[in-house]
Amino acid sequence: MNNDFTFTIKSICLDENYHPADSTRITTNFANLARGESRQANLRNALKMIDNSFNALAHWDNPAADRYSVELEIVSVDMDIEGAGNAFPSIEVLKTNIIDNKTNERIEGIVGNNFSSYVRDYDFSVLLLNHNKDQPQFSIPDNFGELHGKLFKYFVNSNAYKQHFKKLPVICLSVSDNKTYYRTENQHPVLGVEYQPNESSLTEQYFKKMGLQVRYFMPPNSVAPLAFYFFGDLLNDYSNLELISTISTMETFQKVYRPEIYNANAVAGKCYQPNLKNLDHSITQIVYDRAERSQLAIEQGKFAEEHFIKPYQRVLEHWSANCAL
Repeated sequence: MNNDFTFTIKSICLDENYHPADSTRITTNFANLARGESRQANLRNALKMIDNSFNALAHWDNPAADRYSVELEIVSVDMDIEGAGNAFPSIEVLKTNIIDNKTNERIEGIVGNNFSSYVRDYDFSVLLLNHNKDQPQFSIPDNFGELHGKLFKYFVNSNAYKQHFKKLPVICLSVSDNKTYYRTENQHPVLGVEYQPNESSLTEQYFKKMGLQVRYFMPPNSVAPLAFYFFGDLLNDYSNLELISTISTMETFQKVYRPEIYNANAVAGKCYQPNLKNLDHSITQIVYDRAERSQLAIEQGKFAEEHFIKPYQRVLEHWSANCAL
């Protein structure tokens, strides 16, 4: 049955003329920027922030801080369960490419960065909510995230992935506002100072089922740590420029969507608890609706339930039970 699962990978450029596809989750960072009257200015401003951040981190042999530009590709992965041509939009990620304006060289960056998944919306915004609706105490359903994790690992191990990408993905998220993070003595020239959380989060556990481990670093020029989810060895499997492309891209999104944390006016201390009610922060010149994002996540979860989970329930359960990943 494994052979019935086929992936189709498509990519388009994320620039100021980008318009989200009908199959794109509207809550995805880049799609959310590309909506409304300010869409073009939003995209232009965000892309400029990414370039500025990149050059600030890649400061060697870069006296005017203008040597590099970052080009972004939106990578969309459609999954055909039964080989009948009925593809479901399973995963969407970003791929970074680095342009060295001094040598005119184009350097491949990292795939992953932003992670978008309708099935994850179903797990968190439908399954988890329904499970806890009448419960006196919060709990997690049995096998929560198992199917999603196996589908992700199956994709990363697929020939389709290997034909398109040289390295395994790195996904970069914000820290959790209900955890405390402690600064360690470990420091990396690009990733910055490493932090460790006081306990594991549901997001960590969910991504662990996808085969990903996590480390928390606060890069130079940053005010809060970022969560880096990866396979293998984050510090040695990727070059400094590759890592900088992920940091500059994802921190820019976090400054827009989590300004209370990532655009705060005070730098995280030795013992750090993120606070989404922090008033001492700066706002970017980018317009978006955070409340709308939360509402849309439920709609997207229901879309996944209707078009993927329910129609293919038996096939998916059988596959998941027999999948050796």
